[in-house]
Amino acid sequence: MTHHAPSALLSAALHAAEQGWHVFPLRPADKRPALHGESVCPLIGDCAGGHRKWEDRATIDPDRIRRAWADRPFNIGIATGPSGLVVVDLDMPKRKSSTGTPCGVTTFGALCERAEQAVPTTYRTRTASGGHHLYFTAPPGGRLANSAGRLGKLIDTRAHGGYVIAAGSFTATGPYTVTDPTPPIPLPDWLYSLLAPRQPSRSLVAVPSSSKASRYATAALRAETATVRAAQEGERDWTLLSAARALGRFISWGDLPRSVVEEALQEAGESAGLSSRQCRSTVRSGLNWSIARNPQRRTA
Repeated sequence: MTHHAPSALLSAALHAAEQGWHVFPLRPADKRPALHGESVCPLIGDCAGGHRKWEDRATIDPDRIRRAWADRPFNIGIATGPSGLVVVDLDMPKRKSSTGTPCGVTTFGALCERAEQAVPTTYRTRTASGGHHLYFTAPPGGRLANSAGRLGKLIDTRAHGGYVIAAGSFTATGPYTVTDPTPPIPLPDWLYSLLAPRQPSRSLVAVPSSSKASRYATAALRAETATVRAAQEGERDWTLLSAARALGRFISWGDLPRSVVEEALQEAGESAGLSSRQCRSTVRSGLNWSIARNPQRRTA
């Protein structure tokens, strides 16, 4: 494996910050954040007032960046939300995929053709796997979350709550390189319309909120479904299962109807990119597990 000197990655991190993109260190030759997790947070330094996640600690401060990249060849993560970016991730099929499965670039091209739009010319990088990242500036006042498969198979997007690996980084598969240095253009309106938050489902609107308990349950339902929608590839099924386990107790306690929870989680899971069948199976398993472990409340 080629070992890149910290100075090369430091230069790349500083260059990204000069564009106003908030960066944070990823593990050397890896895609995962190099920062500590909440469970082992020392509650000192940046975290003196409480644990701060990678999105909160991403920075454009050149002094902080120089300190972070001074000694180790950390890869570079760009926190898309704080950076005001929406990045369209055009992925490559997995090795085990059937022959003929179109890549994300092909699917995105077809999407543009159906919309009678040209493929946008904007800042673009090539990923280590051979995919592409298209960078856009986020629409003012429009808070977009991550998405998986909403635009098409092998097309994800990264916005609030997400990050991408910056050019200059590398993994065992290869480097991340700039293929079009054009400054990011605003996210086209037709793409925004496809990514804009959907109206709350009928099930969320129908949840009663007459009591403090049911209001808390409704808030939990909204929070858990939002987490599922924003889950990244490789974490989606587990995130959906965790959400179902967290919400099952409210069914046992009589705060939420099971049908409401199932519909909301099914919609969130499919929005994240999971198949309808996989969502149903995971939701059923998680709810059954939780309900079995949370006895009904006793009435006075």
